[in-house]
Amino acid sequence: MKIAVAIPCYKVTQHVLGVIAAIGPEVHAIYAVDDACPDHSGNFIETRNQDPRVKVLFNPENRGVGGAIVTAYKAAIADGMDIVVKIDGDGQMNPALLPKFIRPLLRGEADYTKGNRFFRPESVQGMPPVRLFGNAVLSFMTKFSCGYWNIMDPTNGYTAARTCVLAELPLDKLEKRYFFETDMLFRLNTLRAVVKDIPMDSVYADEESNLKIGKVLPEFLKKHASRLWRRYVYSYLVRDFNVGTLYSLFGVLLLTVGSVFGAMHWLDSALSNQPATSGTVMLAALPVLIGIQFLIAFLHYDVSNLPTAPLSNSLAAEQPDES
Repeated sequence: MKIAVAIPCYKVTQHVLGVIAAIGPEVHAIYAVDDACPDHSGNFIETRNQDPRVKVLFNPENRGVGGAIVTAYKAAIADGMDIVVKIDGDGQMNPALLPKFIRPLLRGEADYTKGNRFFRPESVQGMPPVRLFGNAVLSFMTKFSCGYWNIMDPTNGYTAARTCVLAELPLDKLEKRYFFETDMLFRLNTLRAVVKDIPMDSVYADEESNLKIGKVLPEFLKKHASRLWRRYVYSYLVRDFNVGTLYSLFGVLLLTVGSVFGAMHWLDSALSNQPATSGTVMLAALPVLIGIQFLIAFLHYDVSNLPTAPLSNSLAAEQPDES
């Protein structure tokens, strides 16, 4: 298979040449995307790079990391690449790990692989506590909204993807900035693509991350809620109607009925100074308890409903044999 590397370039002139030099011979093409960098990263690479595999792409305006990667994805698809690995140009992602990311794709075990810095306790020893906590919170929200309960570290941008799967995604609709990695997972889930975590260590160079957890958390909460609702509609109402749908509908219905019934009689008792009867309490509590049980059953069903058959295997089988 033809393997490509995508490198978003924005204020990375101090490290990007070293990153390119560390990329192994198994890679056929390297796409360096100058995302309207004020340091003119693209020109810097063109004048100093000696690697013939490098192709510099230029975005006319700053589109964020997502916009830069989409530019590289489109170029890789157009050039007939089979796998695209995304590596940042700031030196925080070790290119030597690339074989670990592409191996599950080559074996037909996954459609998309993603770095996970939380797999081993030793891997997070150098991570700042605030960033560690923020990533843990974002990981938990991502599990709900995207449906990939087996993955962690959603802000980790070290990824590899099959281009035949990328071609099925609405690339122009992907989030352009910090929510890009999470939005990718949401879009992949709508295709039922298989995503696999790849353990890796965290590395921090002298580049400072622009992702401020406290600032982006409210925005992320809103976007996670939107994708959770859309995923539920796609997976349990439009595309399929299964036992998980019944669990969720009956759970919400019983919980709502029990809560409203209990609140009405509690208010009536408070106004009349007459305690509610045990029968009234049971009529309010029973639907609530059963509704909670149904919702727990739905959550269990959703956790176990992970995609298991890689989409790329069927897509590759549909492609004509060019030999």
